[in-house]
Amino acid sequence: MAAVTLPDPRTAWYAAEWIIRIGALAAVPLRRSPAATASWLLLIFFLPVPGLVLFLMIGRPHFPEWRQQRWKALHPYFADIAARIEADAPPGECSEIGGFAHRLGRLPACGGNMVELIDDYDGMIDRLVGDIDGAAERVDILVYIFANDMVGRRIAAALGRARTRGVAVRVMFDPVGSHHWRRGTLKLLRGIDVDVREALPVRWLWRRTRSDMRNHRKLFAIDGRVGYAGSQNLVTKDFRPGVVNRELVARVTGPAVASLMAVVAGDWSLETEDEPAAVTIPDAVGHARVQLLPSGADYPLEGFETLLVWQLHRACDRVVLVTPYFIPDEAVLAAMRSAAARGVTVDLIVSAVVDQHIVHLAQCSYYDALLSAGIRIHLFRDFLLHAKNVSVDSRLGIVGSSNVDLRSFQLNEEASLLLYDSDAIGALERIQEAYLDGSDCVDLMTWRARPKVRRLIENIARIMSPLL
Repeated sequence: MAAVTLPDPRTAWYAAEWIIRIGALAAVPLRRSPAATASWLLLIFFLPVPGLVLFLMIGRPHFPEWRQQRWKALHPYFADIAARIEADAPPGECSEIGGFAHRLGRLPACGGNMVELIDDYDGMIDRLVGDIDGAAERVDILVYIFANDMVGRRIAAALGRARTRGVAVRVMFDPVGSHHWRRGTLKLLRGIDVDVREALPVRWLWRRTRSDMRNHRKLFAIDGRVGYAGSQNLVTKDFRPGVVNRELVARVTGPAVASLMAVVAGDWSLETEDEPAAVTIPDAVGHARVQLLPSGADYPLEGFETLLVWQLHRACDRVVLVTPYFIPDEAVLAAMRSAAARGVTVDLIVSAVVDQHIVHLAQCSYYDALLSAGIRIHLFRDFLLHAKNVSVDSRLGIVGSSNVDLRSFQLNEEASLLLYDSDAIGALERIQEAYLDGSDCVDLMTWRARPKVRRLIENIARIMSPLL
């Protein structure tokens, strides 16, 4: 009987690596941007086996089939709420923006609201605690970080007081964003009889989910009549040593709170399979026209990015873009350069204080091209400017949770509040002017004088930026 000759292990490994490389050419480009495709192919070609493992873990920017089916089952729920907002609330923005945002996020613009912009970190916590203490029926919290630190315990104490009054309280937080405090927060909230769940819990076996696709929204609703949307988490402002956060949050009353409630109830239903909570359309209390634009992998288009690119191309006078993390794709870069070429003043405000160093290096690699195109870059001093907001030609304001980066565009669940009336937009522009007063402008010649080693490191980080 002839002996069976086993293939040489080195030859088998070599062949497997080339099978992975060739297979990647067919699989990786599907439903990905050119930048993301190039980064994944580069990683897999240099490190086939580790690259394949990483790609299988985080390389597919969509939710599993079971969650997609749950999302489709919620479509009638959102359609009903949208129809009732349009029927019961004062008319919203009838321009192209409102209609387009409605198609992107399934929720309409509406009038009859009051909007207060809060850029005082501790003041926002004070207002939220006060609203919780005034709650009579229900409190709903959806947040990326809920810590069991001083701020988290203060919020929990208010939630506990609400429970003793018989108020229904539901809290959902992201377990990855809150991983430092996760166990303590669960224990804290369960100890006061709060119904608490984790958004997009990470599972590796049954109903497997990805660890990098996160619920990054920060939405709070009290009695269905008061809502908060913005960038602020429920954690102390200096939870990172040496870094103090500065945020921006919109406190809203009026019919638009129904949209906020719908998003929170939908996210709760996706995780629990409970029937989504009924939503009542609040009465008109003011004259502000606003619209909530949810975005994320559940939606067919990158809602915030799609709207931003369109408005950059439509801008005539001035755009102010505020974000802590700026890793754009080619569509955003082209729209910014096009606006500047048309004579539009484009101000990009980012933070001089750094909390994520690799992201910061990738971000810096874009500065030369932006400055050369005439875009002004401002580095905000002293604080980590974690606020995310945009103003366009004094006709549109955006306050929300979405950064100008590929993660917020494609992977994270986000929520942006669109402001259409002049008072609210004017308030946002005054806050942005304060940012500019607290910033240093980047000079192109000075920037180009930075060390060549620094440039090399920035470019390496940029190559990997679609994976960050």
